[in-house]
Amino acid sequence: MSSSSSDGLEERVDELFDEIVEDTYNDIVEAETIPQRTRAYVERHREGGEARLWIDYFSEDATLSSHLFRRRFRMNKELFLRLQRRDATGRFGLSALQKCTAEIRLLTYGTAADTVDEYLRLGETTALSCLHNFTDRFIKLFGDEYLRRPTPEDLQRLLDIGEKRGFPGMVGSIDYMHWEWKNCPTAWKGQYARGSEKPRIVLEAVASHDLWIWHAFFGPPGTLNDINVLDRSPVFDDILEGRAPRVKYMVNGHMYKLAYYLTDGIYSKWSTFIQSITLPQTLQQELFAKVQEATRKDVERAFGVLQARFTIVRNPVKTLDKEKIGKIMRACIILHNMIVEDERNGYTRIDISEF
Repeated sequence: MSSSSSDGLEERVDELFDEIVEDTYNDIVEAETIPQRTRAYVERHREGGEARLWIDYFSEDATLSSHLFRRRFRMNKELFLRLQRRDATGRFGLSALQKCTAEIRLLTYGTAADTVDEYLRLGETTALSCLHNFTDRFIKLFGDEYLRRPTPEDLQRLLDIGEKRGFPGMVGSIDYMHWEWKNCPTAWKGQYARGSEKPRIVLEAVASHDLWIWHAFFGPPGTLNDINVLDRSPVFDDILEGRAPRVKYMVNGHMYKLAYYLTDGIYSKWSTFIQSITLPQTLQQELFAKVQEATRKDVERAFGVLQARFTIVRNPVKTLDKEKIGKIMRACIILHNMIVEDERNGYTRIDISEF
């Protein structure tokens, strides 16, 4: 009897000890729990930001001239107003003017998202959210028109201009450029970078004499060269699938049915590519090489103008999501083509009115 009672007492003591230890542990954990942080609210007086923006740029007697508007927004005021609509009830939220101005500033100057806060009253997270929503809706709204493949009318105009420049059958020049990816995931750096170089993403494009970009293929890793990018590119899909407009032109008395692009020497010797002559031996060959290399610079000029207009494309991109990076690039190309359409009559040296 004494042994059984002592065993029961020990079990009871163990249970009480476990309960005390568990209660003490729970009290310590609850005391050390970090309280949930709430997001700080900052009253930015967005109505005042919109009022200043309206007075400076959009009122009838705007403080800043149209020349300064074109310099800071990279486009004319009439074109900018096509990109936005006003909609507000009760207290005005962030207006379409504020949002569009913030996104155009981020694209053109490539600055941090919080740089638009002091003037436009947009926080960093709001500006980034607006940027990605802007590019998504912008592509859906204008992508079909300004990223289209050449229609039969466009193709005929390009062929006529190519013939006028000395290249019958030419529809543009093709090349590619790199965009550095600063925050590329570590697991992908071996795919997007060569050795000690920075990770890069490739843009393949076809441009015409007026700098309009007719074809844009973005996304291949920067370790690929022109030929590897071309293998993945859909630039010839219409021809392979029989959907390309029919073309006919004469060169030296011969009839041809395939248009071509001007390229540099790395591309394959295909009938759709015309390269320069590496070591011209005669005056005729020297003249051809000189004119071909000068005309092929159309796509190089288009890349230069695209990067000059939209600094975000020239600077290393910081976004982690590759899909969002692709949408930013496509939005910049669409804006570039819209500006070309709006201003091409002011800088093209070839009169296209007859076409």
